[in-house]
Formats: sequence, structure tokens, C-alpha cells
Amino acid sequence: SDLVLYCEAFLTTYRTFISPEELIQKLQYRYERFCHFQDTFKQRVSKNTFFVLVRVVDELCLVELTDEILKLLMELVFRLVCKGELSLARVLRKNILEKVDNKRMQRHSNSALRPLAARGVAARPGTLHDFHSHEIAEQLTLLDAELFYKIEIPEVLLWAKEQNEEKSPNLTQFTEHFNNMSYWVRSIIMLQEKAQDRERLLLKFIKIMKHLRKLNNFNSYLAILSALDSAPIRRLEWQKQTSEGLAEYCTLIDSSSSFRAYRAALSEVEPPCIPYLGLILQDLTFVHLGNPDHIDGKVNFSKRWQQFNILDSMRRFQQVHYEIRRNDDIISFFNDFSDHLAEEALWELSLKIKPRNITRRKTERDEKT
Repeated sequence: SDLVLYCEAFLTTYRTFISPEELIQKLQYRYERFCHFQDTFKQRVSKNTFFVLVRVVDELCLVELTDEILKLLMELVFRLVCKGELSLARVLRKNILEKVDNKRMQRHSNSALRPLAARGVAARPGTLHDFHSHEIAEQLTLLDAELFYKIEIPEVLLWAKEQNEEKSPNLTQFTEHFNNMSYWVRSIIMLQEKAQDRERLLLKFIKIMKHLRKLNNFNSYLAILSALDSAPIRRLEWQKQTSEGLAEYCTLIDSSSSFRAYRAALSEVEPPCIPYLGLILQDLTFVHLGNPDHIDGKVNFSKRWQQFNILDSMRRFQQVHYEIRRNDDIISFFNDFSDHLAEEALWELSLKIKPRNITRRKTERDEKT
């Protein structure tokens, strides 16, 4: 079992010290170096090496599937056929074709127009209060899940090191979705002219967070919480009961003790679950910056082991999917969270509602008039 865990850790983290193309070349060399021998041990080494190679190909990110790697692999398939290793050639060829098809499908899906996101705020009927809080939480989770399951583990690992959007396209999309959702929540509250309407919406979002917690969706939970606890909203006057209710939800994501409450809750969660990826990236960055890549000229595998343990929980959550039926009315209402104000505009609204050093009584009197 130790060997299996070592292999898993190696395959998860090798990109931090060798490129996929270089690893494939070395595995090819190792396979072809030992496959000619009749010795049982060396034959086993060659077969094991081949299936590690297949695993590496299978777990390539689509952005890593370059023409150079495809040429390298197809040349190996050709040599396998020439040597009569038809079963091995068939396995590798099937693997390659599946990756190529997946890349083609992704390009097609990215070029397709997004449905249900064509109408603006003014043209879209209804309000958030037209939908039940648990239904909204479910649809938020559905959207999160669709993006979360697309993220490939190497994207997360490499982001902590390079922060390259081209190498982490799905992670980038997931992060943008989080930010858009959070600013959409801020905007929808701040655009209400009356204090009672803002209060009612804030309470609605607190109810939605309650259902998100039940669904183990910590991503949308934190996106909404960061909106409700943002400075332009927090500085406004709220009922004491509302402020105390929000404070209870803040305790789960308290960063002052290194997210202790959240980590404890996450450790007890049974999938399906969508974790807060910001903390995973923070932990990976901490490990990357705090440990050398090499010690005495050799790969520091202790560092890779820490990275593997951080990523393994995310991999576990990606393996169990939610079963939620799509509600097009709610999805359409969200409108891809594209209708939101910028930070500066939110501050202008906040100061218009409550100028600096103004009392609550005067604010309410002005709103009534």
C-alpha cells in the first residue's frame, strides 16, 4: 500500500519537477530498455512501466495534449505494432483517441453560445423572493458542481506555483464564477432603494446560506457570505437581529485561526461536497513557498507528499456527484451573474444610502421622504 500511495503522490505532483513530455520520454525509454529481456523480473518492470505511461497519458490536462506529445505517443504505438505487441498498442491508441476527442468536444462547448443568459436585469421578470430559498441553493450548487467537476487536479497544483490562466482554464472559470456570484449578491442588495427591502433581501440570502450548508456547498456559501460581510454592505445600518444572525454564519469561515472551524467541518463531511478552493490554493502556496524544490540536488518528495495530501481531498469530492434537477426559471434569473456593479459603484451607492457620520434615524427619515 505504501508503494501505491507513493505512485499516486508521484503522478499527482510530478509536474512540479518535470514536464509531462519529459516524463513520457523517460517512461518510453524505460519500457523499451527492459521489454527485450526474457527475464521475468525485467519483463514485469517493462509492463509496469508501460501501464504507468498509460496512466500519465490518461491524466494529461487537455491543454497539455500538444502536437509534440501526440507525435511521441503515436510513434510508440507504431513501434508496438511492429514488434507484435498489438494488445498494448491497442490500449495506448484507445487512450490517445479518447483524449483527442475530449479536447475536440471542449473546444466545441467553449465556442457554443451560453443559453439563458441573454436578457438583462430590466427585462428579466420577478425577484429573488419568487423562489424558495432551498431551490435557489440547489441551483447555485448545480452551477458550482458543473464547473467544479471540470477542474483537473494539475490545474490547481500549477496555479499555486505559476498562476497561469492558460494552464488552469477550468480553475480560472470557477474562480470568475465565484467572484461574479459574490458581486451579483452585493449589487442586488445595494440596488434596493428602501432599507426594508435591503434588509429583506439580506435575510433571504442568509436563508439560502443555511441550505447551502446542508448541501455541503462551501463555495457558494462563502461567495454569499463575502458579499454580505463586504464593507459597502456591512457599514449600513441593520436590525440587531439580522447582524447577529449573520455573525453566526461568519464563525464557520473565520480566518483568524487558520479556518479551524471550516477545516473541522470539512473533515466530517460526506460527499457530495464543493469545498472552498481559495483555501486549497492558499495551503498549496504556503507549502510551495515554505519548502525547497530540491534537497542536496534531489527532488524534495516530502514537499510533494504535502501537496498530494492537500489535493487528495479535492479529488475525493470530485468523484461523488450531486443529483439535482435543473430549474431553468431560476438559472435564467441568475443570468450567469453577469449583471453586477463594480466595487467603486457599490461604494458610491453605500455612501449615498448612508453618508459618512450620518445617524440611522436621519437615514431612515430621508428614505421615507
